[in-house]
Amino acid sequence: MKKLLFLLSATALISSCEIDRLPKGSMDTDGVAENPQALITGAYAQLKAWSDPMHRAGEYAGDNMMIRGSSTDAFYEFISFSRTPNNYRLSNFWDYSYKAIAQASNAMKFLKEGESVDVDNQIGECYFIRGLMYFYLVRAYGRPYYQSPETNLGLPIVNGTPEDPLGDLNFPDRATVKETYEQIIADLTKAETLLTLGKGNIYATKESAQAILSRVYLYMSGTYEKPNTQYAKLSAEYADKVINSGKFNLLSRAEFMRYNTFTPENNKETIFAVKRVASEFSGSDHYYGVGGMYANIGGQGWGEMYASAKYIDLLNETGRNDWRPDNQNIVDARAAFIEPTYDQNGGKYTEVFRYIKQDSETSKNYMQDTIIRSGSTLIAKEVTTVNKKPIVDRYTMTPVDASQGIYSIKHKDGRTYTGVLDYYISLNRAYPQFYIVKASREGENSHLHSPVITRLGEVYLNRAEANAKQGKYAEALADLNRIRTRSIEKGAYTSLSAANASERIDKERQLELAFQAERSYDVFRNGASLTRDYPGPQEQKAVIAPTDYRVIYYIPQTAIDAYPGQLTQNPTQ
Repeated sequence: MKKLLFLLSATALISSCEIDRLPKGSMDTDGVAENPQALITGAYAQLKAWSDPMHRAGEYAGDNMMIRGSSTDAFYEFISFSRTPNNYRLSNFWDYSYKAIAQASNAMKFLKEGESVDVDNQIGECYFIRGLMYFYLVRAYGRPYYQSPETNLGLPIVNGTPEDPLGDLNFPDRATVKETYEQIIADLTKAETLLTLGKGNIYATKESAQAILSRVYLYMSGTYEKPNTQYAKLSAEYADKVINSGKFNLLSRAEFMRYNTFTPENNKETIFAVKRVASEFSGSDHYYGVGGMYANIGGQGWGEMYASAKYIDLLNETGRNDWRPDNQNIVDARAAFIEPTYDQNGGKYTEVFRYIKQDSETSKNYMQDTIIRSGSTLIAKEVTTVNKKPIVDRYTMTPVDASQGIYSIKHKDGRTYTGVLDYYISLNRAYPQFYIVKASREGENSHLHSPVITRLGEVYLNRAEANAKQGKYAEALADLNRIRTRSIEKGAYTSLSAANASERIDKERQLELAFQAERSYDVFRNGASLTRDYPGPQEQKAVIAPTDYRVIYYIPQTAIDAYPGQLTQNPTQ
């Protein structure tokens, strides 16, 4: 009994007369039969707790961000790829997911399909939540689909509380990745048929099920080199359904640059989001939300993770994004979610030449050299300390593109470095703070954030990739440019082909979906390796291949210990 409750937690429904005390937050069988909506509401509420570890597991393992230094927090394992089964954040991710699965599954037992449109919609919501949870779990704990899905292990399929929870329980071991995806598709396609009411984008709808199905089939569509065109076609077809529904619109460029400030209900691009409210982020709670690690806003938040130099380079690829308050020029609209902490020393900004220096063969770091102006000549003054004594070097700056403030210097280490003329950004340890605000400021309320699970921008990119994998490059180019030109005026690609599709589509997904917990999965599912050769405490020269055992997480040891039956662990090497 203890093991069952650990797995299903407070969602278990116990009907035995021998039990006179129920777990906190649960209801007895008669109570649920009279009000199954309470369990559905509880499943939605469970998504709030789930969304935090889900985000950290997905985003921190990617290359969009860096952390200022090592941390004792369990999430540092996601960043460092030092996988262990004893990680409380992974346990939370697993437990919260299965709690939502249990609540949704149990609610379905007390609802009769065909009774009414309202009841059918409720059942559809349950199928959606369950399918969504299995999908997010299998991409974290199961290997990418293109890698032997018939034999690689996925998830234990445990749909709710057993009929006799006090009996001799023996839950099934993990299904294969293929079987898990079959469960996901069955749930989401069932949800698609039952969801007819359209209650809004903070609830499951027909279109949210279709949008996730588009992503699920994309995950099954193989790599660009060896695509599965059958699944790519299905991904494109489900994207068509969402786009052609006419219920969602891409925000304009100006609106998109404020995407994070809109509540989900007032955002015409959001298809499904996990609704958070301000009362859930009172006082110190602002520190512990997802946005609290990415920025300090109004004195709230740790502000210890920043946009990576790799991501900033992508933003600047078509033209420099100048964040300086008195010279602001945002070229790529996605740069609006990055806010450097310019330091006004005595009310005045300090002009610097910022570039990335190769400190050693395995380490890069930022440099911010003070600028000396001598007529039209710019000199970068670099001060380093050797044996506690300051060493001053001066470098004449050579214009690369003076109109954008881009210059180069010939350094004494023999290398030529290119960087930008900018203002001094305050440091946290050795790193300039490029704050990320995409997960903050909803309703302008500090770190309030309703995690966006899917939106129309992603669906267009799903269709672009799915069509490219079918060789339909003209259709793929149209969708890719629809997203690209929204952010980068006159930034359209003129062509798309087998030679460049993977690079261009992958780049646009990285730019567009950054800080939405998609990046690391996108890299590995397409058979690519992850590299993070930029400043930060991570192992900069490490290359994580898609076949590396660390691509997926260990099943939490707490779940294995408490499981009523065998629960096989992922390989440890």
